[in-house]
This record gives sequence, structure tokens and C-alpha cells, in this order.
Amino acid sequence: MTIKTNNILIALLTIAIAATSLLADPLPGRDVLKFSQRPMDQMITPDGTVYWGHDELSFIEGDHSTGIYGSATGIYPPGVFMADDFADNFDTDVVHVKWWGSYPNNDYTGVAGVQRFLIAFETDVPADPGNTPPFSYPGTPILSQVVDRGPLAVQSGTFTETPVGGAATERLFEYNAELKVPFAQQADTVYWLKIVALIDPSLDGTDLQWGWHNRDYTIKNPLASPIPTPGEHDQGPGPFTDPTMEIWHFQDDAVTGGIDYVDLGPNPPIASGVSFDQGLSTFRETYYVDNLDGPVGINNFSKDLAFELYTVPEPAMMGLLALGGLAVLRRRKSQTR
Repeated sequence: MTIKTNNILIALLTIAIAATSLLADPLPGRDVLKFSQRPMDQMITPDGTVYWGHDELSFIEGDHSTGIYGSATGIYPPGVFMADDFADNFDTDVVHVKWWGSYPNNDYTGVAGVQRFLIAFETDVPADPGNTPPFSYPGTPILSQVVDRGPLAVQSGTFTETPVGGAATERLFEYNAELKVPFAQQADTVYWLKIVALIDPSLDGTDLQWGWHNRDYTIKNPLASPIPTPGEHDQGPGPFTDPTMEIWHFQDDAVTGGIDYVDLGPNPPIASGVSFDQGLSTFRETYYVDNLDGPVGINNFSKDLAFELYTVPEPAMMGLLALGGLAVLRRRKSQTR
């Protein structure tokens, strides 16, 4: 190997370390971004109109002390969930999840806010016109666990909530969660991520609701796996003054439906609970909303939700992750200019 080749390899490794360090969040020196759908927050379209995005409700009411939520309590109605699909390029565990959401109409004021979230990874049921429903949707739960509000540490099973932006009528929050049990993800495989706020009205606030924010579709996700079809693709042309404006979307629609939840505590050790979907008849595809996510006509386009997945990389994947990471950084910088 020549000295010149060695220097190139060293330079690439330096770039990889620099890029992954910049993307490490919130545990520097460990986490690396592996899938990214950024939130819509003050998105500006070619005609100068600003859009802030919106949230889809995803919460269940229940009792924190018993760990029973929804109609399983015999007191509260079934909850509503939101879930979105994903796939990336590496056989590496998901150790950290970041997502964005808010409280409709800012009704968190004067209350404790969400203290507990359900995070579930589930199999993919592909779209099939002969099935009911015909669209793709989350199938069998693989790993579910509850994260509680608190300081973050490795596998702490806790989350933080930080205000980061949003419109005056609906403040946007960023959530970071350290999984107690990492999710053993396989490369190029479609999974579903379900995130639901678990709310105890007696402790967290009466009539408190929470919603999951949608993706900024102008930002392409270069970390998505190219194997699934249609994968990361441009849904355009859209209803913009510039018909070339991109509407990036991964795979299929985000899905909503009815849900109950019972927390099983530490047993079994690989899953802290079981979610009980209210049945496929409650499942619905979700779309962007006119005048909130874009101009009139954007409601014809499938929506994605805003979230990111992080892993602890193996040395062999550092360079590839860095290339994707640099692409994400360039897109983020262009959005702030």
C-alpha cells in the first residue's frame, strides 16, 4: 500500500470520526445516527409561505401505579397510536430514539406533562390490495418498553423533553430516549416504530393530550435503505408554485389506530409490556394537512413522522455512516441559511 493511499485512508477515517462525533447525540462518543426524518418546523416553500407542520394524536390514559392503560382499565377509553415504518443499511442495535411532538393548543401549561412513553418496534405487513386493510401497517410486536422522564444514561430507560421551536399556537418539543433494552435491527428490513404517550390524568394533568409531529418532506433521508420498494422516494410533483419542489417520503404512510396497553414490568426481560391494538378496522393511513403542512393539495400526499434512530457503530461501518452523516449535515446547514 502506498503512502498516498495510507494518507487517503487516514483522511477518510478522520472525516468519519468527525462526522459521527457531530451527529452523536446525546451521549457523545457512543451514539451514531442511522435513520433520520427531520421535523417540519418553519419550512418555507418557493413562494415564501411558512409552514410549521402538525401533530397526530398518540396517547392513552390510564394508571401509572398499575401500568394498565386504555379500555383495559375498565375506566378509560381505548387510546390512539401513531406508527411509522423505517429501514436502514446496517445490522446494528437501536440504542437511542429521538422524536418530536407537542401538546395540542399548548394545553401542557400548568400541568406536569407526559411522564411516560411506550416505544414499540413491530414487524411490517406489506401493502396488498387483497388484504384488509390494503395498505401496509405494523404487525407483530417484536420489542416494547416504557421509558420514564428522567436523566439519560446508557440503557437507562429514560427520556428527556426539550422545547425546540414550533408555532406560537403549538410549541414543538424534542424527545430523547435511552432504551433499556436495545432493538436488534436487521439491515434492509422494514420495521414499524410506535410511540405512544402514557398519561395518568390524576398525576400528569386532566384532559392532557400528546401528538407526534410530522416530517419535513423537503429534507431527503440519505440513511434510508435502498432495498425496500419504493423506499425513500420523491412523491412530487406537489401543489407548489415551483413544480420541481421535492416531497420526500419513505416506503408507505404513517398509520394510526386504536390501542390499549398493559405494562408487565421487568418480565419477560426482553419486553416490558404488551400493546393490544383495537383491531385492524381501526387502522387508518395518514396524510399531510392543507395549510398546515403545505398549500392546498398537500393533503393528497402520504405523511411520515419525525424521528431519528441511533446506534453504537462497528468500526467497519464508520466510513459509510459518515458519508450519510455528512449528507445530513449539509442538508441541515442549508435549512438554516
